[in-house]
Amino acid sequence: MIRLSQVTLRRGARTLLEGAEVALNPGDRIGLIGANGSGKSSLFALLRGELHADKGEVDYPARWRVAHVAQETPALERPALEYAIDGDTTLRRLERELAAAEAANDGHRIGELHAAMGDADAYTVRSRAEQLLHGLGFSHEEMGEPVASFSGGWRMRLNLAQALMCPSDLLLLDEPTNHLDLDAILWLEEWLKRYTGTLLIVSHDRDFLDGVVDVVAHIDARKLKRYSGNYSSFERQRAAAVVLAAAQYEKQQRERAHLESFIDRFRAKATKAKQAQSRMKMLAKMEDLAPLHVSAPFSFEFREPLRAPDPLLVLEDVDAGYRMQDEPDKIVVRGIKLSLQSGQRYGLLGINGAGKSTLIKTIAGELPPLAGKAIFNKGLAVGYFAQHQIEMLRHDESPLWHLARIAQKTREQDLRNYLGSFNFPGDMATTSIETFSGGEKARLALALIVWQRPNLLLLDEPTNHLDLETREALTVALAQFEGTLVLVSHDRHLLRATTDQFLIVADGRLQPFDGDLDDYRDWLFRTKLAPEEEIAPLPEANKAAPATANEHREQKRKEAEARRRQSEARKPIESRIKRLEGKMAKLSAQKAAIDAQLADPASYGEAQKEALKTLILDQAYVARELAQLEAEWLEQQQKLEQLAALPGDPLLAART
Repeated sequence: MIRLSQVTLRRGARTLLEGAEVALNPGDRIGLIGANGSGKSSLFALLRGELHADKGEVDYPARWRVAHVAQETPALERPALEYAIDGDTTLRRLERELAAAEAANDGHRIGELHAAMGDADAYTVRSRAEQLLHGLGFSHEEMGEPVASFSGGWRMRLNLAQALMCPSDLLLLDEPTNHLDLDAILWLEEWLKRYTGTLLIVSHDRDFLDGVVDVVAHIDARKLKRYSGNYSSFERQRAAAVVLAAAQYEKQQRERAHLESFIDRFRAKATKAKQAQSRMKMLAKMEDLAPLHVSAPFSFEFREPLRAPDPLLVLEDVDAGYRMQDEPDKIVVRGIKLSLQSGQRYGLLGINGAGKSTLIKTIAGELPPLAGKAIFNKGLAVGYFAQHQIEMLRHDESPLWHLARIAQKTREQDLRNYLGSFNFPGDMATTSIETFSGGEKARLALALIVWQRPNLLLLDEPTNHLDLETREALTVALAQFEGTLVLVSHDRHLLRATTDQFLIVADGRLQPFDGDLDDYRDWLFRTKLAPEEEIAPLPEANKAAPATANEHREQKRKEAEARRRQSEARKPIESRIKRLEGKMAKLSAQKAAIDAQLADPASYGEAQKEALKTLILDQAYVARELAQLEAEWLEQQQKLEQLAALPGDPLLAART
């Protein structure tokens, strides 16, 4: 058992823990949660014996073997596979002792060491290490390359492999997903589910935490509190105490009341029941997002785009890649056919190196097509968050300087007010960002994008440096964004909450992905773990397999054409529905504000007669407008249902 008893921990003038107490059981998989700077990494250092408590006791069994991920990786010429095996320090010690015994020709000792190495699984170690590295994204050829040849992010994967290779009773993982893509995260999640020791993990990826942990230890107000269950369970438990005291609770209740009244009105009508399902989903999503967002210290929203051209851009038979000097062009994704319509929300899937970032750069106009045609509407306004966006900021300049560059005609006070809404208040707005954390720089990059009111958002791993609270704020903001979204992210919660269609880059091609993230996970595991001859194809619609390869290709072509036509017929209707929902949300907020004023006894004084009359008229007008919008929303939903039910060519059916 790990037990902290009345622990006080200070770093410099800051007190991180004060009288903290918690008990964690052997075999627990614990998520360590807390705001940035609350002391999570320092608590890890306590458990590793690198720091000592100022007061109190930190206790766990002395015989426990502790494994953790090293933060530095020396530029070694040692092959990656051998470096990973080095994580099993017991095995390496036995190997050294065996070499010494053989040199001394000590037969008795040689026999003992061979038995010990058998107990240490020495004869399966290379196979286990290869499986680890393969799961973390290394090819068989890369396993033989020297550590020094890898970039910083890939060296961190090697350090993670070392920690996983080490036989341990306590495994400490501090942000293990930071340098991983989605397929590696999914693999790591499965590996950790099978880990038999005690796991203590810090992560800002809520889906990852939900999949792995069964206990949450929360650092809050310099105390530690233990919660049973995964991260979502922790959220609900904590929200139960927080939400009642939050000012946002009343607003949330008004929104719930409006949605519930809509559902109650239409659920009973057979012709309207399906339309009500959409609102029920909205209500469920609000309940899912609300708890943490209520207590989050930060929130923002994307401003409504100034224009919404349709289509925003079209790529016709485009080859995406890089022009090379004195060499043939490097084509990464071939034959791209893509038309981005107003209001579409795509999640972009694909294994590491498949070409997702190259595709995003081509859509953003940063890379010219190597072949084919790219047509950009003149009303297009792109907001592009690159994977290494924070490196593009001027680190010797301030947030105010960065914003003033793109808003030269705006008053400084307005710029300061805007930066304040992104948690850059007062002197922080004029301070060089050189001292900012990675999360603060990422938040600034987001603020600059939001200011420009894009109608197309291209986000390539926007959460890499964000803490849980800022990720949640981004999730809520993107869910309400009224433009078009293309998102690359290893954060499954963000993908699920903000996108409704998936595209996949695989085998040098871009194609629709017929499935959800669970289907993608299943396909990845069948692909990564099966022998090459058993590699599973991408998920297709559930239809009987064609008898021949030609029939298979023809069927795929027809299915793709049918999906394209169906999508084109749906787009204007879905776009109208999205605009209607935006207007309804604004009117609902306006109506709630009027209702709140009318519920205030102070509104009924003698001096308020005229204002009261105006309020009552406003209430009637807003209610009437809202009813009209809801009626049209239902009509548009019915059109979608009718379109889905019609056989044959959906475009022809839609015209008739």
